[in-house]
Amino acid sequence: MNIVEQANEIFATSVRDYHRFDSVDTPIENPYPEGSIEHELYLKNWIDTVQWHLEDIIRDPDITPSQGMLIKHRIDASNQDRTDLVEKIDSYFYELFSRITPVVGASINTESPAWAIDRLSILHVKLWHMREQVARADVPQEQHDRCAAKLVVLQEQLHDLTLAIEQLLADYESGRRIMKVYRQMKMYNDPTLNPVLYGKK
Repeated sequence: MNIVEQANEIFATSVRDYHRFDSVDTPIENPYPEGSIEHELYLKNWIDTVQWHLEDIIRDPDITPSQGMLIKHRIDASNQDRTDLVEKIDSYFYELFSRITPVVGASINTESPAWAIDRLSILHVKLWHMREQVARADVPQEQHDRCAAKLVVLQEQLHDLTLAIEQLLADYESGRRIMKVYRQMKMYNDPTLNPVLYGKK
């Protein structure tokens, strides 16, 4: 099994594990050894799945401003955790391909492997919830049909994105692409770089 197939399997397992309890406060029980790429992939999808539900909760029209602000802070922290983890996964790929000598004319990709895998992880969360919508018996047929059509598109997207990431990794391995990683360097979470934060000192 290649790393992309393995990621698909891990993401599907993580989404399923989360929905055993379906609560944003459920403690994660990562089945993979800490420090392994499998551990990081499971954690990545768990973060994405929890954040999906936080995004649902914050859109409740009856949520109080204080509750909404608490959820907003959780989403902000989750986004930072997600970014940090993507960069950690990219470090794995960078190390994996660091000894590859690029061929003459090798190209640079617009996104790193881990950011493509980030989209793959979120796609698994979308697929779970679209299947959930298709299975609903309390909606009009028209809504059911719309969701069923969207599910077909998401399944096609899963196939295409899986193939595209496999091809990207093959290009790195053969030297047809140059593996480079640029850190996000987000400024708004850094109290020394966000003027609203350092201005309060």
